[in-house]
Amino acid sequence: MTVVDDRISMADVNTQRLDEWFERLEQMPVPEGFRVEIVGGTVYMTPQRDTHWEIIRRIVRAVEDRFGMNVRVFSDVRIDFPGHENGLCPDVAVLRASAGKDDEGRWRYQDVEFVFEVISEGTATNDYGPKKAAYATAEVPLYVIADPYQGRCYVYTDPKNGDYVTRTRVDFGDDIDLTGTVADLTVSTAAFPQDRSPLA
Repeated sequence: MTVVDDRISMADVNTQRLDEWFERLEQMPVPEGFRVEIVGGTVYMTPQRDTHWEIIRRIVRAVEDRFGMNVRVFSDVRIDFPGHENGLCPDVAVLRASAGKDDEGRWRYQDVEFVFEVISEGTATNDYGPKKAAYATAEVPLYVIADPYQGRCYVYTDPKNGDYVTRTRVDFGDDIDLTGTVADLTVSTAAFPQDRSPLA
């Protein structure tokens, strides 16, 4: 078997396992307002906080203001990314206009142009660690983390070898200038709410 065949086989096995997991999760009584995703084969259920949603809403609004209401922007929709069982549900994912669903009716990670994640107390290590690695491995050209606990954002660009080469810090209150990137927009963080740090 060639290396390419091995990768395809592994992707198929991962997708089948993810399908099984998500089918089981759909049968479970997951409480309203909880977000469910699978990162590296581990299931995470996170309650949605008002701060979290407020930042997501403002990001989606900025994307729609820039690209119109027909832009392919999604929140909390499953997209399978490279790596071991990564059924990720990005807080905000923007897909290219030509994106289409695969034979299973799911969006393909190859069509993701940029991703925003908003840090939650229980899953921050995922956003800064395995999810960042999955997005970089998938060669998503732009990944932005909004961290209401630190009151800042991190902009990651130039994916290479499973990591991002460039990281730029933007404090809440300053604009996230993405005009030189695939996103080609500016996001105001002036109204991004902050959360008290769980360590404080």
